[in-house]
Amino acid sequence: MDPLLLLIPLILAIGASQIGLPPLIGYLSAGFALYAMGVEQLDFLTPIADLGVLLLLFAIGLKLDLSSLVKGEVWGGASLHSASSVLIAAAIIKLFSFAGIGLFSQIDTEQILILSFALSFSSTVFAIKSLEESGDTQSLYGRTAIGILIMQDIFAVIYLTLSKGVMPSPWALLLLGLPLLRPLLYRLMAKCGHGEMLVLFGLAMALVPGAALFEAVGLKPDLGALILGILLAGHHKSSELSKSLFLFKELFLVAFFLTIGQQGIPSGAELITALSLMLILPIKMALFLLILSLYRFRLRSSVMSTITLGNFSEFGLIVMTAAIATGALDNSWIRIIALTVAFSFLLAAPLTRISEKIYQFLLGSKLSKLQRSPLHIEDQPIDIGKPRVVIFGMGRIGSSAYDTLKDTYGDVILGIDHKQEIIDRHLSENRKAVIGDGTDSDFWDKLVPSGSIDLIVLAMPSHHGNLHTAQLIGESAYRGRVTAIVRYADEEEALKEMGVHSVYNIYQAAGTGLADQVIESLPISITSNPSL
Repeated sequence: MDPLLLLIPLILAIGASQIGLPPLIGYLSAGFALYAMGVEQLDFLTPIADLGVLLLLFAIGLKLDLSSLVKGEVWGGASLHSASSVLIAAAIIKLFSFAGIGLFSQIDTEQILILSFALSFSSTVFAIKSLEESGDTQSLYGRTAIGILIMQDIFAVIYLTLSKGVMPSPWALLLLGLPLLRPLLYRLMAKCGHGEMLVLFGLAMALVPGAALFEAVGLKPDLGALILGILLAGHHKSSELSKSLFLFKELFLVAFFLTIGQQGIPSGAELITALSLMLILPIKMALFLLILSLYRFRLRSSVMSTITLGNFSEFGLIVMTAAIATGALDNSWIRIIALTVAFSFLLAAPLTRISEKIYQFLLGSKLSKLQRSPLHIEDQPIDIGKPRVVIFGMGRIGSSAYDTLKDTYGDVILGIDHKQEIIDRHLSENRKAVIGDGTDSDFWDKLVPSGSIDLIVLAMPSHHGNLHTAQLIGESAYRGRVTAIVRYADEEEALKEMGVHSVYNIYQAAGTGLADQVIESLPISITSNPSL
């Protein structure tokens, strides 16, 4: 392979970023561009792409609260949506067939149902990347979307198992004993330190007892990676492991998006067929909006989840590949679905960027009546009382800021975080804390102005989350001071443009704090000319 080929996805990704699109649009475009340039299928991309998807699911498992899957809005919403979307999509495709559009006239009812099933999935890769970029993976709508995606993945695994015509090996029953290995895995994880050993441990867990073991007994390797992540989720180093694997996962997923584009340049009939399938996407999104509203989510939560799930999926490609392998469909359908998935990403990317504007528009329309009372218990308005200082993000930095400010100003500090377990921990440690999402525009709309707040501290781990919260603060009635944390110098200017008064670089602050402690601990003074 010519190393210069790497410049094509890089240049196109930079170009996409410059016009406000996510880099993955550039990677998709690069895949088609490489094929158009006559570059043969790059076989090495496939295992890298597979590894990227495995690490993505492993990382999801590390963050997953298993109890979330038994919630009605997750299993019920996913089941209801899958069933209804398959039936409606099948009816639409049947109409296309009668009308003689594209290649639809060449498929029968059974093939239509397979195609409809493939289109019922939403992209795990796209959704998780979007949620990570916005810092919303732990928000209510983010957790709901991820739960629905995992249920869809389970549906796909069931289909792929049945489509083989071969049941999993009887040895698969032994996998039910994997939770018994959790204490051993925890001890191994604890002994891996914080560097490359921890990264190697994560890769080994995802690939060996995860992917390889599950594949050996006839189950999907993706499911194995997800389950191993879930088994390790309760360890105190699971978050650190997830962060350590982040860049590996991101890099390997570049290969995944390139492989979609490298399915080949479609014919005119295939292009028309793919564009026709895109007409199903608005209906798929409308179903998500309606179903989530039935579970009494606020309109914003329903809209945000809908936009996150408003695309077609890489799992659709996997389902189609399995169907083609059994002779159920012609090879041309893999190019059609690949193109449809790419088109859905091109549409979903800008929609994700303007999701708040879409919500505000719908809030002023008749669709606002979809919001039902009483609201979902996790989607209720929040009364924060009358604090003087409010800290958003009660992780390690937010907790330290809370304690320091409390020592100075007294018991007038309030912490806000969108993770219930974090709030519970702070309450047990006698800190004032409530659950809330600063990136939620309704959070600010529903606050009763008290005039008591003098300072807001933005200490969330995501720069995008801090930036969006700063924007919402600027649009609210609050006129006090705002301070925020950053990691990189280029983040400072963006926050100041949003009205943030002071910005603290956590790396610089760590160095200053270290120097202060050293100075305080030295028993003697250091002169400018020390004697050696």
